[in-house]
Amino acid sequence: MLLTPPVKNALVWLGIGLVALWLIWLLGSILMPFLVGLTLAYVLHPLVERMKRRHIPRALGAAVAITLAVGLFVGLFLLLVPVVTEIVPLIREKFPLLLQTIIDWGTPLLARFDIHVKFDTASMQQTLAKYLSAHGEDWAGMLLRSAGTGGMSLLVLLGNLTLIPVVAFYLLLDWKPTLVRVRSLIPPKHRDAVLSFFHDCDVILGQYLRGQLLVMLILAFYYSAGLVIAGFNLALPVGIFTGLAVFVPYVGFGLGLLLALIAGALQFLSWYGVIAVAVVYGIGQFIESMYITPKFVGESIGLHPLLVIFILLAFGTLFGFWGILLALPAGSVLLVVARRLLAWYRQSALFI
Repeated sequence: MLLTPPVKNALVWLGIGLVALWLIWLLGSILMPFLVGLTLAYVLHPLVERMKRRHIPRALGAAVAITLAVGLFVGLFLLLVPVVTEIVPLIREKFPLLLQTIIDWGTPLLARFDIHVKFDTASMQQTLAKYLSAHGEDWAGMLLRSAGTGGMSLLVLLGNLTLIPVVAFYLLLDWKPTLVRVRSLIPPKHRDAVLSFFHDCDVILGQYLRGQLLVMLILAFYYSAGLVIAGFNLALPVGIFTGLAVFVPYVGFGLGLLLALIAGALQFLSWYGVIAVAVVYGIGQFIESMYITPKFVGESIGLHPLLVIFILLAFGTLFGFWGILLALPAGSVLLVVARRLLAWYRQSALFI
């Protein structure tokens, strides 16, 4: 059976695409820092262009933009420092009381269902005190042993964290020449279609990233203000961290919610802390999903929650931590691909 030229071309491109996907899967751990650096350069490119229009050298503008981005990420993780330094003494001091309160409340409740459980609270408190009363050198030794066990993984992580801003810097320096070179590689007869696809990806990614930044800032202010009104001592670091961490869907919010629940339970030793967190975070989730995200990110690029979870799990499994970071931007690009494929299918002989 002879194949027509269009079919041959389609098979060639299909083969190239399959080989590219296989290489991405095979070299995922190596490629992901470069893809993260590319994403960072894409986000910072408008800022560098704006500084260039103000007669700031491109190299200096790229360095300033990357420094600001790195400072933002470092600041996000540094928000956990006061939370940890406050929560650990609270656990040492108040967790036995909280444990006793839970047991006093839960034992009669279980007895109503004819479930009789006896807790050795003294033994539990002694075990907890043993671990929490460890001296700093004990904790340091434990960390060193952990670092020795997973030393290679730690070195790889540190190497990737160093590589990402370097990749972004060089991409920002050669952004326009790189785009020209990429365009020259596109076959002329397919150039308009490919550039149209890239334009759609640029629009949807720009809308997503700019909108997501606004959502993060709004939620950081809301959660901080809500926890301050509720009387939380750790309101600012927990609230700001929760708002800024929502760029990782579900995971960031879940971690912020867990920190707030622990802080509230240990501070108030009553249902007030749990109820206050439930009210603040419940209202925040409702406002975000019903108003903030549709307004600033746009419903046109909205992905179904089940699809978001699938993309997070898939990218996290294939590419680890970096895959989780890039899951939603990649999902936005895949949405453009899906729309193009759906439009092609409806116009093809398969549909007719």
